[in-house]
Amino acid sequence: MPAVHHKLLLEDALQDSPQTRSLLSVFEEDAGTLTNYTNQLLQSMQRVFGAQNEMGLATEQLSKQLLEYEKQDFALARGDEEVINTLQQFAKSVEELNSLHAELATQMAEKMVFPMVQFREKDLTEISTLKEIFGIASDEHEAAMVKYSRLPKKRENEKMKAEVVREVAYCRRKQHQAAMQYYCSLNALQYRKRVAMLEPMLGYTRAQINFFKKGMELVSKKMDSFLNSVSNMNESIESQLEVETEVMRSSQRELLSVDDVTYMPDRDLTPVNRALVQKAGYLNIRNKTGLVTTAWDRLFFFTQGGNMMCQPRGAIAGGMVLDLDNSSVMAVECEDRHYCFQITSPNGKTSLILQAESRKEYEEWICTLNNISRQIYLTDNPEAVAIRLHQTALQAVTPITSFEKRAEVSPNPNQAKTSGVASVNSQKGPVVYEPEDLIAPGTPIQFDIVLPVSEFLDQNRAGARRTNPFGETEEDDSGSDDTHDSLLQQVFAVRFLGSMAVREGHTQEVIYEAMRQVLAARAIHNIFKTTESHMMVNSTCVRLIDPQTQVTKICFQLKDVSQFAAHQENSRLMGFVLEGRDWTNGGDGEPSFSVFVFESNTEGEKICYTINLGKEITEARKDPEALAQLMKSMPLTNDGKFLLLENETGDAADGVTPDDLESEA
Repeated sequence: MPAVHHKLLLEDALQDSPQTRSLLSVFEEDAGTLTNYTNQLLQSMQRVFGAQNEMGLATEQLSKQLLEYEKQDFALARGDEEVINTLQQFAKSVEELNSLHAELATQMAEKMVFPMVQFREKDLTEISTLKEIFGIASDEHEAAMVKYSRLPKKRENEKMKAEVVREVAYCRRKQHQAAMQYYCSLNALQYRKRVAMLEPMLGYTRAQINFFKKGMELVSKKMDSFLNSVSNMNESIESQLEVETEVMRSSQRELLSVDDVTYMPDRDLTPVNRALVQKAGYLNIRNKTGLVTTAWDRLFFFTQGGNMMCQPRGAIAGGMVLDLDNSSVMAVECEDRHYCFQITSPNGKTSLILQAESRKEYEEWICTLNNISRQIYLTDNPEAVAIRLHQTALQAVTPITSFEKRAEVSPNPNQAKTSGVASVNSQKGPVVYEPEDLIAPGTPIQFDIVLPVSEFLDQNRAGARRTNPFGETEEDDSGSDDTHDSLLQQVFAVRFLGSMAVREGHTQEVIYEAMRQVLAARAIHNIFKTTESHMMVNSTCVRLIDPQTQVTKICFQLKDVSQFAAHQENSRLMGFVLEGRDWTNGGDGEPSFSVFVFESNTEGEKICYTINLGKEITEARKDPEALAQLMKSMPLTNDGKFLLLENETGDAADGVTPDDLESEA
């Protein structure tokens, strides 16, 4: 007895995922094929019935025509009586045969044609009607979701929002009901189509056998046994249909008994899961439709390994959108829409702006994509690793958003033994540091650099000279400055990400660990907005300059930079260790270290190379011969400065507006 292996799950009707839609399209294709075949089969059956009915009419006419022979007025003779009696006997036999043909035609109409017509008019028409109802309900739900997604974030009208939410819930319930009715009919069709194919032929064959039995008094026991077995199988399929129908009805009642909150967006009762390494769901994506116009499309997104995939509704398979490894994920403010976030590739050339349906989905998407960006999915137990990293990040970071609010921390530099830049190729074996040895747990992090008011007034006082990052000075400035006669002067466009006190100042591992904690703190506390600055490196110091006012925000002396490095995987990240003295305990100040983390528009190795060259110049100045040897080994510009790459801000300095200097990376 054949069984039905494929069916649509009623539990998937509410989510309405592309996978369910893809499976639904298979069932719809099967129903369409069945409809075409049923129409052709019904035409053939009607032709057989028509032929049989015509056979009965022809036989009746033949019987009457044979009786009319006696009434014919022949000119030569009235006819042969023997022929007349023979024809009358033939007419009686034909009349008896005609009754058998008429009975056969009646049985064909009742047992063969009528069941097929009923199957087409009832079951197939029901499928077609439910398909239209489901399509209308889906369109209404999409329209309601679009209206909900366009709710204004500013000047929000609670009454209008409540009406839209109720409309979404009503449309979603309506679509859910239509989908489950549609799924039930499609599942039942897998049983009914078998009965529809077998029952007409069963009736046709039995009618023919009855015709032959009465006509020839010949009984085929083998055929009767076969037809009985077909009839038993038919009854078994009908009993299975009854059981399955009852199960589907019970499941439908259970699924429809949920509260209305289930259908409302942004009403999630479950807590946010921040340890996910894969996720799927509908998101709105912003697409450019012109130079300044954009449009939002609602698509199904899912993660697969380290890739972000997208699958339009009705598509058979999804396509890759973006490689998530080492990408950055952040919340953004976007066009009066709620719950928007941005994904940016490591090179910064590709970015996506997406909108989630609810705050829970919004937070889970950001956490999941950040987990994937760290390549946690490649570990043996990715969920456990994600939970451990999240707990560690929560315990290790405390956000501080200004210099004035920074907590006083006196690190214990147990590992610091030498000053200057640590050698990368050490003669000793590599030393493995624990995070607690590099950075004390609970060390505060500052996320921006606020220019002190006194320094701002001093630099903007009448007659004061501002620092020019492009190497030019004002004509009336005759004072000495470390940038006036510097052999080295290079400017980079950077964004300050954060700084924190550390215990060790002569290893690159402390910079990598500080980068990890700064990025983790920004992701956890949703601190994503940064401001672009100009980093000017010369032979004596490193300055951070406001690109709009040309005011120096902060200055670092190169002699105090004990270590610097670029990120091993994300080439745009770099940082350096600044050495200072802690005088809080009196006497000689103990060495203290702080790590400053930056994001550059290009490779961080270029900044590290320039800082290293500046330190070499500083050391070479102590020995004129060493300085001359250094200048011989390096190419120089026409004005005697070291020839490096072009300033990163040079091309943008002519046409950049103040708004362009603000970055939301």
